[in-house]
Amino acid sequence: MSFSTADAWSVGVGAGVLLIGLGIFVLCIRTGGLIARFKKTLDEIDRQIPALSTPIATTLTHVGGIADTADVTIARLGVAVAQLETVAAGATKTANTIGTLVNTVAENVRKG
Repeated sequence: MSFSTADAWSVGVGAGVLLIGLGIFVLCIRTGGLIARFKKTLDEIDRQIPALSTPIATTLTHVGGIADTADVTIARLGVAVAQLETVAAGATKTANTIGTLVNTVAENVRKG
């Protein structure tokens, strides 16, 4: 029995396919380990989320309270500005009346 070139090619291709298969096997094993680590990390995150939800909810409630207080303050300022505008309009009306009265008195004194 002789060992021909075709036999050598067959052995070479077979060994190459075997090495490729071993490489894919090692890749699958490593990927499985990586996925297992991701699962542990995600489990830890899932465990920590309930512990963080209470402080976050408290903070958001506090921020909402501040926003509500700001809204109420702005509404009060709007009312105060409206009252000041009313007072200013009344003062202007009074000033105009006084000016008219002074002009009338001045004219009567000139005619006098």
